[in-house]
Amino acid sequence: MVATPAATSPASQLLFSTSHSTSRLSPFQACVLDAKTLLSCPTRRQVVVSGGGSVRCMAVGTESETEKKKKTSSSSKFEIQTLTGWLLKQEQKGVIDAELTIVMSSISMACKQIASLVQRASISNLTGVQGAVNIQGEDQKKLDVVSNEVFSTCLRSSGRTGIIASEEEDVPVAVEESYSGNYIVVFDPLDGSSNIDAAVSTGSIFGIYSPNDECLADVGDDDSTLDKIEQRCIVNVCQPGSNLLAAGYCMYSSSIIFVLSIGNGVFAFTLDPMYGEFVLTQENIQIPKSGKIYSFNEGNYQLWDDKLKKYIDDLKDPGPSGKPYSARYIGSLVGDFHRTMLYGGIYGYPSDKKSKNGKLRLLYECAPMSYLAEQAGGKGSDGHVRVLDIQPTEIHQRVPLYIGSTEEVEKLEKYLA
Repeated sequence: MVATPAATSPASQLLFSTSHSTSRLSPFQACVLDAKTLLSCPTRRQVVVSGGGSVRCMAVGTESETEKKKKTSSSSKFEIQTLTGWLLKQEQKGVIDAELTIVMSSISMACKQIASLVQRASISNLTGVQGAVNIQGEDQKKLDVVSNEVFSTCLRSSGRTGIIASEEEDVPVAVEESYSGNYIVVFDPLDGSSNIDAAVSTGSIFGIYSPNDECLADVGDDDSTLDKIEQRCIVNVCQPGSNLLAAGYCMYSSSIIFVLSIGNGVFAFTLDPMYGEFVLTQENIQIPKSGKIYSFNEGNYQLWDDKLKKYIDDLKDPGPSGKPYSARYIGSLVGDFHRTMLYGGIYGYPSDKKSKNGKLRLLYECAPMSYLAEQAGGKGSDGHVRVLDIQPTEIHQRVPLYIGSTEEVEKLEKYLA
């Protein structure tokens, strides 16, 4: 502490009151003790004069880093990350290109429209069956048909898709040249539609592949030419799940949740009705390594293989822990898988005596969901091999599916081996 003489002036007298008072001055400010003495304090210190006239320097209370962070967080607590903004950031990072950004934006738009249709199904008379049967031999619900049209229209109008393949269509469709892009999109427009009339969870599932060869449909009457184009479309679409560039689903439930992976983890966006936008709500979702929930349709128990029966029986056995696995089954792949991804456990749709390969489609359901499971640290299997390694031989090929926590799927594989 250094004391230096100072000239007496009215201004200097105003800097300090009396020798018996306490003055707190900001950093870099000098303190006049009396008419003849000027006291300089180090940076971030203040002068304190006690009743006895002694002088000492004390630390000035500065704004802490924690307080600064609180201010920053409080000023940004209303900031939201929309799906569109998130996709643009991924594009800036070079994770995806502009074309894929547009494709996924088109899919999210289709999901918003379908969500609205699902919520208004009873009001708009969209419940019940259409009266037609799809390629799978299943009765088409009215919303199946409408949702398929909505999905197809959004993808065509994006101008970035070359081939679209739907579970509801007989064959993949080549987009007209004037609207054509390169990406191949496979989708199930409304999974779990049998639940629509009861207002239970449903969803849309999609997968995006890179193009192989061009597949453009020229308008003409030459059947042989159309057959060749159709065959080329089928060859292009029949790719293993390991070739997927992106996959996801949108669940229509108490919330509208859009779950997506572009190869760098799984992210969930919830539709905010206030903004009409999907908002990021969960980042880098990870499936627990194990879980105590199993999701199988046990109504088919008597039709299952003995090995699978043994597996299910053991899950119900309390064992040393005294607590068996819990059974949860919605009947909608999207709803059952979403719960499994968050809570852990296993979802299964096995083959049985009536359905030799199960009922789930490899391209539209099993591969995209297995892709998401692996991105979240889980596993997807047909009971013997990795789902993403299966090479499709048919557009509507079916395979058994066991998906969820890694330890639970591997446990089942040991039973089926």
